[in-house]
Amino acid sequence: MIALARLLLAAGLGLTAPASAAAEEALIAVAANFTRPAEDLAAAFQAETGHTIRIATGSTGALYAQIRQGAPYDVFLAADTERPARLVADGLADADTLTPYAMGRLVLVGADTADLPPLDRLRAGDVQRLALANADLAPYGRAAEQVLDRLDVCLPERQRLRGQNVAQTLAMFTTGNADLAFIARAQLGGIGPSSASLIPADWHDPIRQDAVLLLQARDNEAARAWMDFLISPTATDILDAYGYGAAE
Repeated sequence: MIALARLLLAAGLGLTAPASAAAEEALIAVAANFTRPAEDLAAAFQAETGHTIRIATGSTGALYAQIRQGAPYDVFLAADTERPARLVADGLADADTLTPYAMGRLVLVGADTADLPPLDRLRAGDVQRLALANADLAPYGRAAEQVLDRLDVCLPERQRLRGQNVAQTLAMFTTGNADLAFIARAQLGGIGPSSASLIPADWHDPIRQDAVLLLQARDNEAARAWMDFLISPTATDILDAYGYGAAE
């Protein structure tokens, strides 16, 4: 009986070992605007697949530079289409995996105690310090600059506070260092009472966000499964909840 029990135990371990061994881990480079959605996606992905996702965030430009310098990321979730395409051209990413996963929306936020909505305040020049992301590093910063040009807002440079990404821009607003700030719509749930003006999508270049699998991760099953998951119904529902439009 003891021998039989040992045999059954060994057989059971043999059945469960492959499933455990199949679970892998992937390190994902995520544009700052997508931090909170990425965390929710990672949790849902792990529940569905058993794979583990680790997230590193930063501006799209900074993450791109890190990848060029050999950072050990497996997948790049950018806030634009340009840099993932560059990585393909550089021979660092798999062209067949280039995937649009979201359309970003820009909002202008201000204190909820103000008499006017943030966009009306900006038009009226009722702003002391405006926070926006660096246009050279962050697509949301480039979009913000285009909005300012469209509205012909003449704001002195000393009143424009530029962060490396929209996470820093949001921090400038929440700490009181800026009274108006251009951030991603997806960030609204992470701040306290505030007033927000959704910027019309045709006031700036589309913020289409692309993802791509890096060549160093081509044999990483977790990374490949993540790319498929990004366009799944589960992922679409999560992105809808954050206010991202469907990728085109």
